[in-house]
Amino acid sequence: MTGVPASTAGGSGTKPAPGGKLGAAAVNQASLWNIANILTMIRLVLVPAFVVLMLQDGGYDPVWRAWAWAAFAVAMITDIFDGHLARTYNLVTDFGKIADPIADKAIMGAALLCLSALGDLPWWVTGVILFRELGITLMRFWVIRHGVIPASRGGKLKTLVQGAAVGMYVLALTGPLATLRFWVMALAVVLTVVTGLDYVRQAVVLRRQGLAVARAAQRSAQESAR
Repeated sequence: MTGVPASTAGGSGTKPAPGGKLGAAAVNQASLWNIANILTMIRLVLVPAFVVLMLQDGGYDPVWRAWAWAAFAVAMITDIFDGHLARTYNLVTDFGKIADPIADKAIMGAALLCLSALGDLPWWVTGVILFRELGITLMRFWVIRHGVIPASRGGKLKTLVQGAAVGMYVLALTGPLATLRFWVMALAVVLTVVTGLDYVRQAVVLRRQGLAVARAAQRSAQESAR
């Protein structure tokens, strides 16, 4: 909004102004307030709102649980759209790279911890999922200098099934639906473990390749210096 459109700036064929770098920096700074980042911020705000709604009246009121599910559902939907918008319209920012995964882990972690604290979900399930999510996030940072581990189809399926399972547990379901949510959560746990192991394999391979390239470059530099 604060900069000159690229089509206008390049149309005259003139050389860029001396302050071009400052202008680009201003545009990048303004781009923080793009729709993708705003959706991420909304998701962060929904985390405490979800916890408050979930724990109202002891955490077992069906009406409050329905409102908590609505907050959780909105957070999961914005998670789908903010990443898509950022990639499609080139709205990727440093803030988004950091805040987006934090928001993802925060809403899922809050839901799992609340469910286990209320006795609706075994603590070991919460432990497995959170350990996997936090572990993979740290592992990505560990190998980031060698390359980026892309989200796999299995990882995307895991996120979808995990969100559906947690959402079903947030709702006060009974009867056949309560049985169904057990099996959906079981599938989510299996996908969580399997995709987690696959990401570990990718990270090990990526790190080995990166170290091999670095050693080759170092040997080449030493030979050139002789």
